[in-house]
Amino acid sequence: MAFKDLPNDSIAKTIIVAVALCLICSIFVSASAVFLKPMQEKNKLLDKQKNIVQVAGIDTSGRTIAEAFEQIEARVVDLQTGEFADQVDAKTYDHRKATKDPQQSEKLTPDQDIAGIKRRERYATIYLTRDAQGEIEKLILPVRGYGLWSTLWGFLALEGDGNTVVGLSFFEHAETPGLGGEVDNPAWKAQWEGKQVYDDEGEVELALVKGGVDSSTPNAEHKVDALSGATLTSNGVSHLVKFWMGEQGFGPFLRNLHKG
Repeated sequence: MAFKDLPNDSIAKTIIVAVALCLICSIFVSASAVFLKPMQEKNKLLDKQKNIVQVAGIDTSGRTIAEAFEQIEARVVDLQTGEFADQVDAKTYDHRKATKDPQQSEKLTPDQDIAGIKRRERYATIYLTRDAQGEIEKLILPVRGYGLWSTLWGFLALEGDGNTVVGLSFFEHAETPGLGGEVDNPAWKAQWEGKQVYDDEGEVELALVKGGVDSSTPNAEHKVDALSGATLTSNGVSHLVKFWMGEQGFGPFLRNLHKG
């Protein structure tokens, strides 16, 4: 019996129509994904560039994000040696993929893993700007760490001294809106500017504290207001700063840079 001759309420005709509809939809979705992938990748790159430009405090007046990003130099750092790793292509290296590859990352011990990231990649792509004399003016370092519900992915920007904070910004997280999600609040992010990462002994001192920070707060240059009602997110931010600015993160690189 031909398909058109089957009763509309027959099981066979219903199954055939359902299967055909599924095939058509899957073809449409697959084609759309392939067609839109270049656009998605372009938008993803633009969003990354936007976050880097903004956290570095680069003026974009009269120019696009892509144009402003042209003054930023990407370099790869070997986190084991604290040296630049010019043999790794900064344009193609993906540190997120590297964290899942045992050949490109290492599992952290509980004592090491204060940021809750489980594995640390060997190489990290950093970004920098230079002044007219070619000296490093600003450093933009990728950071991440676990908060209450999610891993917070962001950038910490420092002055060329490797100690003074220019800004901190997170581009990906799933913290609670109005609580931990206040890491996106411009007023809170503004508090980071000018803070000092290290104390006189070179230890990471920068952290979030409860109760507010003002000029009368002891060691105020190392303190930022904790997020109200978001203790675990605040702790997570403090821990990720301590990790990435410490010996397991960019600490060796920043020391080498200062000596050099």
